[in-house]
Amino acid sequence: MAANICGILLAAGASKRFGSEKLLYPLGGGTPVAVAALANLRAAIPHVIAVVRPGVPILENRLSEAGATVILCANADEGMGASLSTAVAASGDVAGWVIALADMPYIRPETIAKIAASLAAGAAIVAPAYRGERGHPVGLSARFRAQLEALRGDEGARSVLRENADLVKVIEVDDPGVCRDIDTPDDLRQVQ
Repeated sequence: MAANICGILLAAGASKRFGSEKLLYPLGGGTPVAVAALANLRAAIPHVIAVVRPGVPILENRLSEAGATVILCANADEGMGASLSTAVAASGDVAGWVIALADMPYIRPETIAKIAASLAAGAAIVAPAYRGERGHPVGLSARFRAQLEALRGDEGARSVLRENADLVKVIEVDDPGVCRDIDTPDDLRQVQ
């Protein structure tokens, strides 16, 4: 486990393409999508902040019970940038963040640990790739705090990665979960 790295679980989306609250949808074994994603993140990084939108107390409670520090993002409707900004501002004095998406429950903890370890060893930005395709979660060092706290809109950290492409360390992993998210009910059927 990498010291002083904070995990961030972005769980404030509205699930518009899914048609219902996808983050509470049970995977095989009954674990909700977001709780499975959190479990994998926490297996590698003990301190995790989960960002949720107001009005979904069941999700808030499930993530809290699973060990996350849950914060509400009052302006979650503005997009992923607002959620990420809220989490970074709440994270305190850390060396960096591993930013995971709550609709990506198939990422292996060892992949997350590699990203956190690379950040702890001094990398500025870390991203996994599976068979050449970049995926999630992404790690960013604390040098990007001001940029992350200024994010708005639905782009998340993409603009920070784009502006600092020369600093991105890509780690090739044997983990298809880094490229597999759940946006529609059909996405769930394909993996179950």
